Amino acid sequence: MVSTDFEKQINGFGLTTAHILYRRPDHRWLLQSYVWQAYDLFPEFPELSKFLRFWEDELEGPLHSIEVAHQKLIKPAEFRAVGGVFRLH
Repeated sequence: MVSTDFEKQINGFGLTTAHILYRRPDHRWLLQSYVWQAYDLFPEFPELSKFLRFWEDELEGPLHSIEVAHQKLIKPAEFRAVGGVFRLH
């Protein structure tokens, strides 16, 4: 059985990290930091977009700024099919 994370990587997803600064709902002058990380597709970022929509709809702390980093963990040159497996027991 293949893990869903590995399957996503094979299908072009990369690790996306977003550093989110938001204003505290009780003290709007105070910024707080949150780090979000998931496998997502560059450049559309559907998972990050879904998370940010949830944030704006459900949470009280308004967003200030977002920095996004994205890296594919498996590149085409690093992945090759294996013709067979030998197990030694």
